Amino acid sequence: VQLVESGGGLVQAGGSLRLSCAASGRTFSSYCMGWFRQAPGKEREFVAAINWSGGSTYYADSVKGRFTISRDNAQNTVYLQMNSLEPEDTAVYYCATASRPRTVVCNYDYWGQGTQVTVSS
Repeated sequence: VQLVESGGGLVQAGGSLRLSCAASGRTFSSYCMGWFRQAPGKEREFVAAINWSGGSTYYADSVKGRFTISRDNAQNTVYLQMNSLEPEDTAVYYCATASRPRTVVCNYDYWGQGTQVTVSS
């Protein structure tokens, strides 16, 4: 399983970015997907997740109302639309997925290499 993130960059506070995570190596539509982030000197934290069918989404309180996770199973890609970005959102963003299909709880076993998001004030 390979996960490749893209779409990071430098943006001013209040701006937007859309991250993409392209998956390969198995049937994408059967697996939950998640986004995490890690800021310098901090632990990795959960940002958002979407279940295998796309019918359920979950968000950290810190991004609720500003970020939207979605998936395109035809493109084997999961997205993270980030609006109203704040300097506190600066981090390396990782996508992740489970090793078991169609699970209710997503246990993240595979990780991408990350993409840097920097929000300037």
